[in-house]
Amino acid sequence: MTRVSLTLEEIADLAKRAFSSNGCDEANTDALVRTVVTAERDGSLSHGLFRVPGYIASLRSGKVNGHAVPVISHTTPVVVNVNGDNGYAPLAIQRGVPVLTEAAKQFGIAVMPLTHIHHFAALWPETESIAAEGLIGLACVSYTPMVTPAGGTKPLFGTNPISFAWPRPGRDPVVFDMATAAMALGEVQIAARDGHSVPLGTGLGPDGEPTTDPNEIVKGTLLPFGGYKGSAIALMVELLAAGATGERFSFEAAEADAKDGGPPRGGEFMLAISPELLAGRSWAHHCEGFFRRFDAIEGARLPGSRRHTNRTSTAPREIDAELVERIRALCGDAPSG
Repeated sequence: MTRVSLTLEEIADLAKRAFSSNGCDEANTDALVRTVVTAERDGSLSHGLFRVPGYIASLRSGKVNGHAVPVISHTTPVVVNVNGDNGYAPLAIQRGVPVLTEAAKQFGIAVMPLTHIHHFAALWPETESIAAEGLIGLACVSYTPMVTPAGGTKPLFGTNPISFAWPRPGRDPVVFDMATAAMALGEVQIAARDGHSVPLGTGLGPDGEPTTDPNEIVKGTLLPFGGYKGSAIALMVELLAAGATGERFSFEAAEADAKDGGPPRGGEFMLAISPELLAGRSWAHHCEGFFRRFDAIEGARLPGSRRHTNRTSTAPREIDAELVERIRALCGDAPSG
C-alpha cells in the first residue's frame, strides 16, 4: 500500500474542501473537520479521513442534512435534550456539551440524549471535552446490526462503542473508547483493504464459522469481545443509546436506512457527573494516590495515553494514497500525476 505524507493543516484543508463542496454549511463543515483532524492527530485512523467518503455519500444521497441546526431543550434542569436536525453528530455535540456540563456542575449530574443525528466518529472527543470541565463523562451509541449476541450467528447489535473519561486536574484525563465488538468495524474494513488477517475470535463468516479473513467477516458477523460479558455490555448500549433516548435500535436504524454507505440515523446517550459534588473537594488528591499505584505496576498503561502521546507530534501523518485520491475526486479535483 502506497502512503503519502500530509500535515495536519493539509488534512484539515482536504476535509474542508470535501465537506464544503458536497453540501455542508460552514458550521457543520468546521465541526466535521475538527472531528477528522482530531482522529488523525491522535492516531485513530479508522475514524479520520477513512470516514470521509461515507460522510460524502450520505450528503449526496440527501439522507443527512448538511445545513442542520441542532435544537437544545430541557425536560428538567438535569435532562438536556439535543435534536440534531438530521445532521451529523459533531455540531450537535459541540453545542450540547457546554449545556450538559453546566447542568452537571450545578446539580452534580446531568444526562443528554441526542436524537436525529448521524454518528460516524470516535466517542472519546466528547467524553474528553466533559473531562476538560472537571467532570466524569460517559457516552455510547448504537449503529446497525453487525455483532451477534454471544452464542448466536446472526447480527443484532451495532459495534456499540462506549467511552468513559475521568478528569485529572493539571494532567491528561483517563479516557477509554472501545467497541463492544471484538474489533471495531472500521479496523476490520482497513484490514480487508490492506490485505491483513484479523485475530481468531473477531467474527464469523456468512457460514457462521469462525474466520480470520476480514472480507468474510464483513459478509458475516462480528463477535462481541469477551463472550457473554461483552455481549451484555452491547445490550446495555442498545438500551441506553436507543431505549433511553427514544431513538432507533440498531435493527430499526438498518431497516430505515438508505444504505448509501454512510451512517444511519440514531441516538447518543451522554452523562456528566461532578466528582467534587459527590466526593468532596479532596476527590482529585485522593484519586491521584490510586493512579500512583497504577503507574508503579511495570507494563501497565492508562487508557488513552497513546493518543495523548500521538497528539504531541507535529510531524506529517502517513495516509493511504488511494484514499487521498478518492477524497480529492469527491472534491472535484483532477487526478494527480
